[in-house]
Amino acid sequence: MQTSQLAINSVSTRQAGLEEALAAYAAAGFRQAEFVLPLVKDWLAQGRTVEDARRLLAGHGIRAIGGFQLPIECFSPPDSRRANHAAQRQNAELVHALGGGTLVVGTDGPAGTTLDALGAVAETLHAFAAETDGLDVTVALEFNWGPLVKSLASAVRVCEQAGHPRVGVLFDPAHYHTTVTKREDLTAEAVRWIKHVHLNDMADKPGDLSDCNADRVLPGSGILDLPALIATLERHGYDGFFSIEMFNAELWGLPAAEAAARCYDSLLPFCE
Repeated sequence: MQTSQLAINSVSTRQAGLEEALAAYAAAGFRQAEFVLPLVKDWLAQGRTVEDARRLLAGHGIRAIGGFQLPIECFSPPDSRRANHAAQRQNAELVHALGGGTLVVGTDGPAGTTLDALGAVAETLHAFAAETDGLDVTVALEFNWGPLVKSLASAVRVCEQAGHPRVGVLFDPAHYHTTVTKREDLTAEAVRWIKHVHLNDMADKPGDLSDCNADRVLPGSGILDLPALIATLERHGYDGFFSIEMFNAELWGLPAAEAAARCYDSLLPFCE
């Protein structure tokens, strides 16, 4: 992993707004940021334009690489599904307008996982990707965000069935730790579907007793073998971004600049 591949997800810090976040990330050393999209939307809603946002990013030397907000609905009533897909398209358009990148999504789902249900998710993702053709946006399905797609293997199966070049998988060590996913599942065939990677470590608890969000700790301070995970991803061809994503109460209690600095410093030991 190179420092040029490092990014921060804005959920990792608490800030008054987009301007404070970007200043904190740049001061820490980050050159890429992934956004909880309402952070950007709230800033735009104050009478600003996307061009203003691009200038702000450029002024801090930060590249926007994508973001997230909503799961994509595949099984809800038609009216709800139409509204959700319209919101997802708006999010894809915003990601594109900020410079392109990855839109991370989860899914809804029926009670009980079935292969037919995975097929319905695949159809929805293919249709959404086709609808957003022309946008510089990759759709990355995050396994364990929602009741249905609960493992890397299930997410890969969905992407195989979707069969669209802009549909892939989001890999996150926290979800790896708390689901049935194992390191041997990170085969070359699986990794080729991974479009984006989040980074975090986990507290010293068994995966089945862990909260995939609240039990995250900074990389290097937990129990996960992150060097082995990163090496496996890279050995099988992953060369994209590694975006730190923390849901950590201690970090959230710090000024954004200090939290971002701790995030950046935690990643450096894993870089060549």
